[in-house]
Amino acid sequence: MQYLVAIQHPVDYDSSTEDEAMERDIDVLNEEMQAAGIRVFVGGLEPPRKAKSLRRQRNGDVVITDGPYLETKELIGGFWVLEARDMEEAVEWGRKAAIACRTSVEVRAFN
Repeated sequence: MQYLVAIQHPVDYDSSTEDEAMERDIDVLNEEMQAAGIRVFVGGLEPPRKAKSLRRQRNGDVVITDGPYLETKELIGGFWVLEARDMEEAVEWGRKAAIACRTSVEVRAFN
């Protein structure tokens, strides 16, 4: 089963606040995930202000606007896709991600 481990950042998150210790902890976590053979994909995302949102209109047209799709206080800053036995194992990796990234994470199973 595959799981998404999503890193939550406030909308105004400034990646320049990430120090060497945090970067090292994330690198170590990535290496641990690779060694365990559970990491399918990992990626960081650009700030939400660089996003493009596409909304389908009733007439079938698509309107493109700058910025995130939803107005919210937190957005996904990056994520892992993991191949885990079950939610319990995925949550354990999510716990490690929350510690390494020094923020909240969300763990969800793919359908």
